[in-house]
Amino acid sequence: MIQRLADRLNRMSHWEGLVCERFNRVSHYRWVRRLFRSASRLGNGVFWYGLMGALLVWDGAAAVRPVLHMIAVGTVGTLLYKWLKARTSRPRPFEKNRRLLISTHPLDEFSFPSGHTLHAVAFSIVVLAYYPGLAWLVLPFSALVSLSRLVLGLHYPSDVLAGAFVGTLVASASFLPFYR
Repeated sequence: MIQRLADRLNRMSHWEGLVCERFNRVSHYRWVRRLFRSASRLGNGVFWYGLMGALLVWDGAAAVRPVLHMIAVGTVGTLLYKWLKARTSRPRPFEKNRRLLISTHPLDEFSFPSGHTLHAVAFSIVVLAYYPGLAWLVLPFSALVSLSRLVLGLHYPSDVLAGAFVGTLVASASFLPFYR
């Protein structure tokens, strides 16, 4: 049984390596590399902080609650992903596969889960709950940020999926106190 599990994990790891190579291959085109590097940098927080500021300017006092909600979700998301990264200590794909082109430097040492994806998904859920008309902006941006993790060789597919899952859980749980 343990050997079968080990075999499955090895196959999954091999498959993830192939997927990483395939996504990373497109980063050899300069314009693709620039696009995803820009999305990654903006996904570091700049886009979300800018959006919070714009909401406060645009919607005034009505935006205070959504912005505070985003800050709370971001704080919980950061604490969770740092805790998970410290527990799993998964090396990044470019560290295990020298064929991957590293197009930007990661913000931290470990790969699992993707903090960029976690925050992009969590912030998108919160923003869309208050401002559904902003879907045209936040959904494509969140998709670019999530894809950037693979294209830039910084994360495995399971890191991105786990980040999206944790981001969804954090954002969804943040609405529970409002439904009592």
